[in-house]
Amino acid sequence: MTGRFLAIGECMVEMAPRGDGAFGMGFAGDVFNTAWYFRRCCGGRIEVGFLSAIGDDDVSRRMEEFIRAAGVQPHLAVLPGRSVGLYLISLRDGERSFSYWRSASAARDLADHLDELTRLGPGDVAYFSGITLAILSDTARDTLLAALARARDAGVRIAFDPNLRPRLWADGPVMCAAVTKGGAVADIVLPSFEDEASWFGDADPAATARRYLGGGASLVAVKDGAGPVLLATPDSTEEVPVAPASEIVDTTAAGDSFNARLLCGLMEGEAPAAAARAASALAGQVIGARGALVETGP
Repeated sequence: MTGRFLAIGECMVEMAPRGDGAFGMGFAGDVFNTAWYFRRCCGGRIEVGFLSAIGDDDVSRRMEEFIRAAGVQPHLAVLPGRSVGLYLISLRDGERSFSYWRSASAARDLADHLDELTRLGPGDVAYFSGITLAILSDTARDTLLAALARARDAGVRIAFDPNLRPRLWADGPVMCAAVTKGGAVADIVLPSFEDEASWFGDADPAATARRYLGGGASLVAVKDGAGPVLLATPDSTEEVPVAPASEIVDTTAAGDSFNARLLCGLMEGEAPAAAARAASALAGQVIGARGALVETGP
């Protein structure tokens, strides 16, 4: 796998807790976080893009500048009179919860602006998540999934993190149905077992993998916190141990950074197990610091 990497979703204003009890402002969002880490993992060897929509206000302009400064190519529709969403992170013993303000987010209309996706071809990767699907209307969601299916037919590799966030959905059955449709257009699926077990009733990571393989995926990497990563294809399964984290400060973007390193490794020709080991090591560094976007060592 070689080519371009395009992340599709929402970037938001992030208010993250600091050690002094105040909050620091930044920009983050699940698929953008993956694009940000991917750019650092690939070192510029692969072009990294981010497809979304923003407003025409000052904070939207600052977000675009931030994305560009990170080495990620912004493919952003600018919607007059709109803005971007905001979320605030709360931490308890290293585990995070979120409060959101996103009703006026321009990214909710990103499916009307998918031109960059149509420019991808064989060897390129398009990446999206369950949160990408959750912020869209039913019609817009169908538009995005149809565009991803056409891209897949044209040779683009589609990667999907279900990233189940029930608060973003009308109810559980609607969420599960939409995520199942997302998995059905993907070649690579990157679920988290705890979430999948809660909503799909999977007995173990192997059950999660079988469900997405049955939907048409060619590789499923099931994350399981400190447990092994299960790599599954239609023909094989392999468990990749996860090294214990030295300290857990903030689990924000653990999965996003894992996805970035895994997909970068696959695009550069690494074996899936080697890429998963490196991805777990990166996630272990990320959870040792506050915030979604953490400068890490080699």
